[in-house]
Amino acid sequence: MRKRLGFVLCTAAIALTASPVFAETAEAVQSGGGNAKIWFFISVAIASAFGMAIAAVGAGNAQSNAIRGAVEGIARNPGASGKILTTMLVGIAMIESLAIYALVIALILLFANPFLKYLG
Repeated sequence: MRKRLGFVLCTAAIALTASPVFAETAEAVQSGGGNAKIWFFISVAIASAFGMAIAAVGAGNAQSNAIRGAVEGIARNPGASGKILTTMLVGIAMIESLAIYALVIALILLFANPFLKYLG
């Protein structure tokens, strides 16, 4: 319970800390300031880093649970180890593809940003 509360409080602190950056970016865009693109790229880089961190943690947790389940299954029934191993490898490949999708989205936002045209 304490871990969950700490996670919620850290998430709220990060969200409240990031909001002035986005407000300043929108204000700078409306006034035509040159710093708007710099703040925009800084915020995109930070968001991409957080997105990849969350994806890596999620994929790591899912893969560890899959491997734990496979090892427990093999321990209970060693004769089925071939089927369990094959299924586990396919499942881990699917889990890893989610982290790769997050990487692709982060790279698109960093290098081929579709929202850049709205900065003016």
